[in-house]
Amino acid sequence: MDSDLQQLDILEILKILPHRYPFLMVDRIVEMHLGESIRGYKNVTMNENFFQGHFPSQPVMPGVLILEGMAQVGAILAYVTDPEAVASKLVYFAGLDGVKFRQKVVPGDQLYYELSVSKRKARFWKMDGKAYVDGKLVAEAELMATFA
Repeated sequence: MDSDLQQLDILEILKILPHRYPFLMVDRIVEMHLGESIRGYKNVTMNENFFQGHFPSQPVMPGVLILEGMAQVGAILAYVTDPEAVASKLVYFAGLDGVKFRQKVVPGDQLYYELSVSKRKARFWKMDGKAYVDGKLVAEAELMATFA
């Protein structure tokens, strides 16, 4: 693949990630620099099943699902960067550090994920992740993952 792949649509994402509805948390990849960084987004709609219980009168996207979306975008970067090493494996969280939630994510928002690789060694990847809505930082974390 090109060293700078610009876009992946949902059909291409489904070929890469094992996740399916209701747990797929990314709709499109808009920019990718292999082994370095990635940007993608999720369109948050009232139809999401988690809004039925979180919270029906004031729907808010659970923070853990924002982190899951970050992880899925990071996994796409890893799979596309090194398909021979990780293509037949699953990505697992190895840790999270510095998690901060700064603003609510609600139905109608477009949640942008930006991740950059800070460390990569064999089956271990560490990425700095940020999530934005309308250009405002809503969450950030350092994500660590391994492939098995």
